[in-house]
Amino acid sequence: MDTGTWVTIISLGVTFFFMLGVPVLLVIAYWVIGCSFVLGLTLDNMGSELLNVFNKGFALLAMPLFILTGDLINRSGIARRLSDFAYSCLGWLRGGLAMASIGACGLFAAISGSNSATTATIGSMLHPEMTKGGYDERFSAATAAAGGTVGIIIPPSIIFIVYGFLMNLPISDLFISGILPGALMVFGMQFACWVICRMNGWGYLIPLQLNRVLKTAFGAWLGFFAIGLVLWGIYTGKFSPTEAAGVTVGFCIIAGLISYPLNKIMGSDKDKPVEEKGWSEMFVVEGFKVWEIPSIVVRSAQISGILAPLIAISVVMQQILSLLGAQAVIGDFVTSMGGYYAVLFTAMIIVFFSGMILESLPVTIILAPILAPIAVSAGVDPIHFAVIFLVGASIGFITPPYGLNLYVASGVTGVPYFRLLRYIVPYLVALITVWFIVALVPATALALLPSR
Repeated sequence: MDTGTWVTIISLGVTFFFMLGVPVLLVIAYWVIGCSFVLGLTLDNMGSELLNVFNKGFALLAMPLFILTGDLINRSGIARRLSDFAYSCLGWLRGGLAMASIGACGLFAAISGSNSATTATIGSMLHPEMTKGGYDERFSAATAAAGGTVGIIIPPSIIFIVYGFLMNLPISDLFISGILPGALMVFGMQFACWVICRMNGWGYLIPLQLNRVLKTAFGAWLGFFAIGLVLWGIYTGKFSPTEAAGVTVGFCIIAGLISYPLNKIMGSDKDKPVEEKGWSEMFVVEGFKVWEIPSIVVRSAQISGILAPLIAISVVMQQILSLLGAQAVIGDFVTSMGGYYAVLFTAMIIVFFSGMILESLPVTIILAPILAPIAVSAGVDPIHFAVIFLVGASIGFITPPYGLNLYVASGVTGVPYFRLLRYIVPYLVALITVWFIVALVPATALALLPSR
């Protein structure tokens, strides 16, 4: 049999494995190993390529550090304080708690940089509150899934780090370019949420009280400080994204360790309503004990241990796709579309449908090196295209049949996967609308960059 036939058989085989639920890492690895033998490549080649990825990947060090940051702010109670602040600002609106959960996702994303961590954290905290507040449990779970999409857009973003590493773009510029699009995604989803809740009469209203807003803002000061620390350091060039991740981890550890004994001294109860807490109780979060740090680190390491090999094996997959001519075929197809907008919209369609069956990481690693040079040659700014590409990839988190956030939300809320799909549609419409706005208005991605 010729090479094409063997590659087809191998591809069908790993597709069957994927449908059976085999992890994506193993699916890609099986395909890479099989195609390597077909093309006459040795396993030594794959091993050396895997090693080279990490030997030249200093920027990738930020990835496990930001994952650890997300776990630290969740365990310390900082995430809950951010949620309380969002609810105090939006609770007077119909659907205010649901809108607050989306806002809390945006605030959590501004520290953690992970979509799944954002969905899991906010979903596990606010889903019970939403169902008790009269919201449909399916809508509540879908809201957590949709809100998590901003986890990879609002800086710091793990996927921006990967994209910048692959395409040799300044990660600090990519971080800054994600601020406005991320905010637009939050506002777009909140509007969709408000419309749905008004139509169904969901949610209890709380009065907008200045004292409550100020108190919860004061209570969330550690979260705001962490967000400001990251953005200030990267925007001013005081430290690189990797250094920013290290600084943020250090801050979260110190804040958590100091807060724990202070919280015990003050006798603060995390379940006590905000209006019953004194200002001194709002000053510190729950924190954590020093002997809890290893378990937090292990959990973060488990996630990093899943992502890092996937990045490495996907880079080898790029090499094999290039040898097979797949990149050239896709490139010729997109180039044949014509001018600026035709190339841009074709690339967006490819990213959207790829996101329906693959996670954002392999989509980025496989398609970005193919589509980005073509888009740039058509006149698209490379930073602008990076944002367009990754906003599209983030939408894939809530598009079936894959929809990673849907699985995460289903897992933390107990609502079956297929019952979420009806209520995810309004959020999809909102996100796709924002995506086209970002694509058609380059200033949404470039306005905050100091060099533009």
